[in-house]
Amino acid sequence: MTKQTFHLVSLGCAKNTVDSDSMAQLLLRDGYRAVDDPSRASVLIVNTCGFIGPAKEESLRVLRELAEGKKRNQILIAAGCLTQRYGAEVAEKVPGVDGVLGTRRWMDILQVVHELRQGPHPEPLYHLPDEAKTVGTDEHDAMRVSVAGASAYLKIADGCRRPCAFCAIPLIKGTAVSRPIESILEEARRLRDMGVRELVLIAQDTTDYGHDLGMKDGLAILLERLVKEVAEESPSPQGRGDRGEGLDWIRVMYAYPGYVTDRLIDVMASSRQVLPYLDMPLQHAHPKTLYRMRRPSNMEWVYKTLDKMRSRIANLAIRTTFIVGYPGETEEEFQTLYDFVKEIRFDRVGAFQFSFEPGTASEPLGDPIPAEVKAERYARLMELQQGISLQINQSYVGKTLDVLIEGRDNGIAIGRSYRDAPEIDGLVFVEGNAQVGEIVPVKITGAMAYDLTGVPVPSLINL
Repeated sequence: MTKQTFHLVSLGCAKNTVDSDSMAQLLLRDGYRAVDDPSRASVLIVNTCGFIGPAKEESLRVLRELAEGKKRNQILIAAGCLTQRYGAEVAEKVPGVDGVLGTRRWMDILQVVHELRQGPHPEPLYHLPDEAKTVGTDEHDAMRVSVAGASAYLKIADGCRRPCAFCAIPLIKGTAVSRPIESILEEARRLRDMGVRELVLIAQDTTDYGHDLGMKDGLAILLERLVKEVAEESPSPQGRGDRGEGLDWIRVMYAYPGYVTDRLIDVMASSRQVLPYLDMPLQHAHPKTLYRMRRPSNMEWVYKTLDKMRSRIANLAIRTTFIVGYPGETEEEFQTLYDFVKEIRFDRVGAFQFSFEPGTASEPLGDPIPAEVKAERYARLMELQQGISLQINQSYVGKTLDVLIEGRDNGIAIGRSYRDAPEIDGLVFVEGNAQVGEIVPVKITGAMAYDLTGVPVPSLINL
């Protein structure tokens, strides 16, 4: 173990992964080296998730495991969502935690490490500033990205101003704060010149981007500028050599119902680089349930917007998310959700069983739906969606899709099409010698519920 090493565990969503990678950038720049073995690290960091109960328990378990194996000269820092909301409680439940760093102050990681390494601290060192000190001002030096091969997440904003009754994110992250558009464009250029092929835009609510900056249709404006100033530009000679291309794919995640505007639809429909893919969590389909959730409950808008998007954006793939077992959800309300999923036929659906979260607006409703009822409804909904996903996948057999190759296993290339967001959607398994990092035209030969198989189309490669 050397003095300048760190071991960082990142838990939770892609937005958390960006924070983790930003902390790692600052540590690496300061001379630290990342190690996979925690026993060889002088600094141990867990970037926790605190969104729902199971995520909290996982965060506490990982912290306890590192604390129990911690050596005398090692320091353990708990960072992220769980510590932002329950900092003192985390330190109390996990003896051995030396520092507690809130999610809005990830950029303080070097300061915390330097202070802790100056000598023993009888009590944990807390960096949990109040809500006014939120991220978004780009006062730091790290890129707000997470790169995995030829794909990269780029965080465009943090926090959320939506009133969803079940969600603790505003309590953890604070209100929405957008990053300056020039900072986002500059980071996109750097990612492009590094060889990144796919840019995934993320925030708690991407469709709210720019509201706090006085922008209307901020996400559409950002996409227009990304296409014009980054995706269509040629990279520098130090970038991809003679490829002469900009970013190939730009993917939008986490759109909020009611804020998918005509201008955003137009950008998605007209821009080759903006993928015809949208992740729009709807959460439910019964107006009464949505009203109790404090979510947009105008289902007429949902139907009209989905029809408009599908008619104007060719080959659109839509992912959504639902909660089952929300307080007060009757069998009739669940059946409305079930029938809605059956009718709309989403490409991808994620579902969660309601998790009671103290401090949220839904707390007075309690958690009255029995666990076995939640589990049964969840299983019914996912069984329905599995059949729909299989049918949609089967419709692609014989067609050709561009596939971003991300790995190889036993002679098979593994990648994703435009229909598949990283980590949460399906994969395409490709026979032959497709190279990692390339986007390859693939003729689809087989379909499973979530994944596809195919073979490269040599005549279309490098056209």
